[in-house]
Amino acid sequence: MNSLDVLLWVVAPYVALTLFVLGHLWRYRYDKFGWTTRSSQLYESRLLRIGSPLFHFGILVVLLGHIGGLVIPKSWTAAVGVSEQAYHAGAVVLGTIAGAATLGGLAILIYRRRTVGPVFTATTRNDKLMYAVLSITIVLGLAATVAANVIGSGYDYRATISPWFRSIFSFSPDPALMAGAPILFQAHALSALLLFAIWPFTRLVHMLTAPIGYLTRPYIVYRSRADQPIGARAPRRGWEP
Repeated sequence: MNSLDVLLWVVAPYVALTLFVLGHLWRYRYDKFGWTTRSSQLYESRLLRIGSPLFHFGILVVLLGHIGGLVIPKSWTAAVGVSEQAYHAGAVVLGTIAGAATLGGLAILIYRRRTVGPVFTATTRNDKLMYAVLSITIVLGLAATVAANVIGSGYDYRATISPWFRSIFSFSPDPALMAGAPILFQAHALSALLLFAIWPFTRLVHMLTAPIGYLTRPYIVYRSRADQPIGARAPRRGWEP
């Protein structure tokens, strides 16, 4: 095992995870008011109504697929009666459809951000970096799936990439598992690590936020701004304007 493999598949994952965790803690501590999606819906809504649901529903399916493929061992799915052929077919079909939907929605959102003047003006360098890394990660993941399992003869990533992923969290990383993976899967993994490293410093932090406080906050009281206090004037006859 050479030093480059150790750097890519042992050092880089822990650096990315450290930045991901500590970056969120720092952001929440020192930039609570910046913890937002920085919504641009007021500037343009027609393209947003198409691209946003397409992207978010697609990325949700992709995320669930990654959790199932990377976190859940093959022995667990086999134990509940899911054969390797059935799992592989479902993962390829759903993964390809979800990946295409995610990429299509992201393309619409980027087109909107580039062509709608007020939205483009509100786009920061940070946003541009985030969109670039996110796009590369999605494209590489979709390309790896199609190249290996649609065009190619198939690749069982649950025998190599998944054990490597789990070994990181058990603090016994095995870089040899990733060293022999196809180049597209390696590139997808590295781009994902970069995405997680910059995640806390972008608008992606909103993914970890839920408006739970709205359930317990007090009611907002609205008061009249009439010239006279309510009840100080005689009621009008007939219909009020």
